Amino acid sequence: MAQQDAGQQVAGIVLAGGRSRRMGQDKAALDWEGEPMLARVVRVVGERCQPVFVVAPEESAAYRSLFGSGGPEARWVTDEAPGTGPLGGLAVGLSRAAEAGARWAFVCATDMPLITPDLIDELLRGVTESTQAVIATDAHRDHPMAGVYRTDAAAVIADLTASGERRMLAALDALTTHRVAVSDIDWLTNVNAPEDVHRLRV
Repeated sequence: MAQQDAGQQVAGIVLAGGRSRRMGQDKAALDWEGEPMLARVVRVVGERCQPVFVVAPEESAAYRSLFGSGGPEARWVTDEAPGTGPLGGLAVGLSRAAEAGARWAFVCATDMPLITPDLIDELLRGVTESTQAVIATDAHRDHPMAGVYRTDAAAVIADLTASGERRMLAALDALTTHRVAVSDIDWLTNVNAPEDVHRLRV
């Protein structure tokens, strides 16, 4: 698939429903170079993807602190099934992206402030007609929350959550998945705790 063609069909999905237990405060609202971390991620994703969906329940810290805040434009999706974790968020996000007419969606988490549009470009170059997911990998593990997914995979993932599955890696086993060793593993960095913030800022 040519990159420019893919770009016309690619939505963005930012999973922001986590509780930020290890951080001790809402990661989505954490200041990152002068803007909330979630706003930064949405802005970067929006450089390649339209529309951008933020998946977070109304009771989440992300929704309470940032919905309607005037940040980068995003469509909030708040009806993920309770207790289904990021896998459930992925299912409902892909469903909304499909309804918006997107065939593909780039998916990431709110706690990945080092992503750049280049990550999305590299993943899109791995898309073929036979793949359902193209995800980033490094020498240690797969990163299912740094990937491009076919939106029609929503039903497969919804069936997984309905069966009680909660592991994001289960989606990769259920789909025809292609793995891409991205050129900069820093893009895949998750900010989970205060020491991560300190380490990345020094």
